[in-house]
Amino acid sequence: MTNSRVIAGLLCFVCTTGVFADENDNPAQIVDSISEVKVTAARIRSNSSHVPLNISVVGNHTLNRQHRTNILPTLNEQIPGLMINGRGVMGYGVSTGGTGGMMMRGISSAAGQVMVLIDGHPQYNGIYGHSIADSYHTLGAEKVEVISGPASILYGSNAMGGVINIITREAGENRSPWGTTRINIGGGFYGTLMTDASHQYKNGRFSSNVAVEYNRSDNHLQNMDFEQYGGLANLKYQLCESWNVYGNADITHFNASYPGTVQSPMLEADQWITRGAVNLGVENNYEGTSGRISIYDNFGRHKINDGYVNAVGATPQTRLFRSRDHLFGINAYQSASLWKGGKVSVGADYQRIYGKAFYTSRETGEVLETQNKQSGKENMYELGVYGEVSQEISQWLTLDAGLRYDRHSVSGSEVIPQGGIVVRPMKNGELKALAGKGFRNPTMREMYLYPPSNTDLKPERLYNYELSWSQRIDNGGYPFFDYKVCGYYIKADNIIQTVNRKNINTGELTNKGVELSLRAGLNSHWNLVSNYSYLNMKNAVVGAPEHKGYFGAETSYGKFSATVGMMVVNGLYTAVGESEKTENFALLNACVNYAVSSSVKLWINGENLLSQNYEYVFGNPMPKATFMGGISLEF
Repeated sequence: MTNSRVIAGLLCFVCTTGVFADENDNPAQIVDSISEVKVTAARIRSNSSHVPLNISVVGNHTLNRQHRTNILPTLNEQIPGLMINGRGVMGYGVSTGGTGGMMMRGISSAAGQVMVLIDGHPQYNGIYGHSIADSYHTLGAEKVEVISGPASILYGSNAMGGVINIITREAGENRSPWGTTRINIGGGFYGTLMTDASHQYKNGRFSSNVAVEYNRSDNHLQNMDFEQYGGLANLKYQLCESWNVYGNADITHFNASYPGTVQSPMLEADQWITRGAVNLGVENNYEGTSGRISIYDNFGRHKINDGYVNAVGATPQTRLFRSRDHLFGINAYQSASLWKGGKVSVGADYQRIYGKAFYTSRETGEVLETQNKQSGKENMYELGVYGEVSQEISQWLTLDAGLRYDRHSVSGSEVIPQGGIVVRPMKNGELKALAGKGFRNPTMREMYLYPPSNTDLKPERLYNYELSWSQRIDNGGYPFFDYKVCGYYIKADNIIQTVNRKNINTGELTNKGVELSLRAGLNSHWNLVSNYSYLNMKNAVVGAPEHKGYFGAETSYGKFSATVGMMVVNGLYTAVGESEKTENFALLNACVNYAVSSSVKLWINGENLLSQNYEYVFGNPMPKATFMGGISLEF
């Protein structure tokens, strides 16, 4: 689309922010979610004004206000420097045509360089190293904490470009003697259906949260059906004032179809995917020390039909690709204040990565012999230990330094240093400087599967330098104004690329940019949010935009509540090289709620209200204006 249409979209946004919001949304709670100060993405619950990392928090209210089944579209709007692609109304899929790739400051999750965590536990495919976008439900999330920039000192490999840490929901106070039950039913364009039910219960020291969901959509293109169902359970028991034990389980299954591109349509490109995660842990929390030890397993079962081109003479596949993977791990960490103003944190991680890839006959189901390394089974492990020291020199100055040693069973060892400084020259104002290293070990696919594989690969390395300023301006109430400005410089080498049909460590990248976040509470009825990011890449990367901005407003009067927002993208690369292509677009979304009573809420949601023609992925046009509506019950 032309730049004039983007400008027209912005003008339309300015003219449409006067909508309404919900009497049941406590404005003070909304303010708290905007100005969150306690973060756990740094492993230990800390005050963000004392942590040099660049951490953004998206709270439960923001995640749920537009009734989306997946957290990723909301993160795409709320986090500057983060770009997440898509392909339809619902579902991201995997394999050829799979989307949900997360690009953070030009660093890609598709290559395993950005990590998704649930309660601090890694979530990625053990063979390919990338995250599975359809696993990240809004249903079970209390909040999401995003570290922009490398977090390898805490989380090791795959946290090279940043992390997205999903904090699961715990039970609050019971609404009735038997707990609190929530039911959501919605639907809309293209045969879309969204349903979920959850029950939270708290009794003395015990609390639980269980939930199930079923979602489906035909999507806007033929042969792009999507269906998903799953459930989760979170159990917690407080042993005493300072100790608790917990157990979490989450499983989802989805069936997805890929229609190919507009230029090359496909048939029978179908996927049947099951993903699950379980973890058990023991936590301690004293006045001067806190920590956790936990075990976890993230696993998957994939069955994929690669499909065939919809052309004369093309024939269906006679075999199916299958894979099984496990990511089993143990992690432990403890933080303690051993002297005045000082805090020491130490931790250790162990991961066993297992993957098996093979083909079966569509007709008989028997396992087939393959050539050219198309099948295989491998085990790898990673072991890491780290320490970090934070020292508050005075009320206005904090120094932070840490070191990690990581050992991979195939690619060897890596040392990861990080250092930062936080200066607080005025009340509610912080200047942060950070220098750190990130890395990514080669994946099982890169080392063992397919002809380009190479067991001599070494870790990718990234060096990040950033400077940020943030401040909150208020008089103890309304109005208030939060803002943050961050500039960064990234230099990476040893990037794994395929050259002359072999994977080798040869690539380099240099990225630099600026990120800006603004949040304001005008009064008890109105909240505004905006963010912008600029990315300069020495070598352009598919899926990364040069400019991305978001402008949103939320308001509440009486029984009505609403939110409206526009995301503007300029210079999104959908192809690079000689056939370079970029996309420019402005997406206007809005949601209106009406509280029939304290237990019943009606809602309607509209996306791409300007009916923009745009693509995240070349050859895969996104839907124009779509509308959904539904009912939410709580009792």
